[in-house]
Amino acid sequence: MLSCAVLDDYQDVARAIADWRPLEGKVRVQAFNEHFFDRTALARALSGFEIVVAMRERTPFDAWLFEQLPRLKLLVTTGMRNASIDLDAASRHGVQVCGTGGFAGATA
Repeated sequence: MLSCAVLDDYQDVARAIADWRPLEGKVRVQAFNEHFFDRTALARALSGFEIVVAMRERTPFDAWLFEQLPRLKLLVTTGMRNASIDLDAASRHGVQVCGTGGFAGATA
């Protein structure tokens, strides 16, 4: 079974806002409600995951982090662009990066 980490789900809504049922029995999903300020702790927490969902640009994914996560195969970002992801480093480490759709208007 694959493992998926959802980062920075500080409102604890990731499970309610999307339909995760198609993943049942295939992917174990774990949400992290607190932001990882310590990058070493972040790498340690994510070391067992093949999939990570990053909430926008809160957590930088640079060459160092990709190097620490050899199991990571898929990085999903909320939205179609994320300036905090080093796409070249992701490609060098064999990590597919994709984004989700969004709304046309900002929350404000």
